[in-house]
Formats: sequence, C-alpha cells, structure tokens
Amino acid sequence: MATIPDVAARETPRWRRYLELTKPKVVALITFTALVGTLLACPGAPPLAPLVFGNLGIALAAACAATINHVLDRRLDAQMARTRARPLPAGALTERAALAFAAVLGVAAMTVLAFLVNLLTALLTFCSLIGYAVVYTVWLKRATSQNIVIGGAAGAAPPVLGWAAVTNSVDPNALLLFLIIFVWTPPHFWALAIARRDEYARAGIPMLPVTHGVEYTRLQVLLYTVLLVVVTLLPYVTRLSGLVYLAAALVLNAGFLYYALALKISARKELPMRVFRFSVNYLMWLVAALLADHYLHV
Repeated sequence: MATIPDVAARETPRWRRYLELTKPKVVALITFTALVGTLLACPGAPPLAPLVFGNLGIALAAACAATINHVLDRRLDAQMARTRARPLPAGALTERAALAFAAVLGVAAMTVLAFLVNLLTALLTFCSLIGYAVVYTVWLKRATSQNIVIGGAAGAAPPVLGWAAVTNSVDPNALLLFLIIFVWTPPHFWALAIARRDEYARAGIPMLPVTHGVEYTRLQVLLYTVLLVVVTLLPYVTRLSGLVYLAAALVLNAGFLYYALALKISARKELPMRVFRFSVNYLMWLVAALLADHYLHV
C-alpha cells in the first residue's frame, strides 16, 4: 500500500518532479557563487556572453549532477525520512526518465559552455560534474568519514568556473574563493549530519557523527569554523576586497563562531539544524559582501 508521501509525489505535476530532481535550491546557490566569480573577474561589467551563457551552462551542469545524484542514491534515499518522498524512491519518476533528463541537461551544459563560452570552462565544469555526481556519490560518500572534506572540492568549484568563463584562465583570486567554500563545507554539512545521524547510521553511510560520535563532530565543526574565520579574511589581506567585505566578514564570522561554540557546549536538539541553516545564509551574505565591495570600491 502506498504511503502518503508516495501518493503526494505521484500527484505532483510532472514538470515539478523533474524540477525536484535538479535540487533547485542547491543549484541556485551554486549559480550565485559562480556569478560572483564572473563579476569579480572584471573591474567593470563583464562581457555579456560569459555572464549569461557561462552561468547558464554552469547551472545546467549543476542540475545534471543533482539528477545523477538522485539516480545513484535512490535506494539510500528510500531509507531516510527526509529523502524518501523524492521522485525516484516515491515512484513518481522512473530511473530511465531521470537518466534521460540528466543526459539532456549535461549535453546542453557542455554545448553552451564549449561553443558559447570557452573550452577551459567546459572542461573544468565537466570535471566538477563528474567529481560530485560520480566520484563523491558512488565512492567517497560510502568509503570514508572524510567524504565531505574531500568531496567538497566539487562543490567549491563554481567561483573558479565563473571566473574562467570571463578570463579563460584559473586565477589565484578565483582559487581563494574556492578555498573559502571548501573550508565552509565541512561545518555546514556536519551540522546536518549530527541532526540526521540516526538516519545515516541506518543507511550505512559513514558520516563523521556515525563513525566518530557526535561530540567529536561538534569539535570538528568548531575547529573548521575557526579555520573558516581565518580563510575568509584573506580576500582583504590580498586586496581582493576592501572594508565593506571586511566588516561583513567580521560580523558573519562572529555569528558562525557563536553557533559553533553553542553546538560544542550544548546538547540542545534544535542546535544542529540551526547551525546548518545559518551556514547557508552565512555563505550567501559573505559572497554578496564580496560583490558589493567590488563595486563600491571602499
């Protein structure tokens, strides 16, 4: 007998089922960080083609990777409360349909990037897609408790891709943006992993709270947050940004440190998800501050 989430998933309009496969909120954040890379690569307004087609291609590639992730994780998703209503485990879409959709997105992304932007951006985006959709999902996620740390490289790539779309090169400043997101990823995701520890344990996924315990993971969240504070000051030190960014970074880092310390010393059940939600807003406001600083020239 079908469960309520299964019935609801099947009654959802077909186009929305495909949209859900792309993880639109994640794609929006990825595209936003790529857009920031595109804009920071130029002293003024960037050329129209890299701005439009570069970020469109990156968004399509991210949607493709998310769809492949849904296919590869369909059995795992069926075992976890927060994911069992997704289109594939709920039976709202078939695996074949999802793979065909992913293929269309992937071909469209590479075509746009290779022919309307540049080959370097297409190659880097393809490597990022494979890194997340295959290397992380198929191997790292199930192989080591450091899956998020190692796999975070794929998720940190968008600013580099956006920068390459304009300059056709890999710039040190773009790598600095990569480093910020790379260091941000573990405390962001481990907070969620603490909240969902029992689900990951039942599914046999070796997330850090499962393999090393919640207390150890709380300590790692705090340590990575301290490292993040240091790393996020580097754009000001290297003169990529100015006082507007510095002021925003100090305020945001104070907030992240507060939440990380609270998570370390308190066992309140709601704290992990509060840290997780704050971390998403933290990254959005941080990169927005970089962008504002770039144009205000303070």
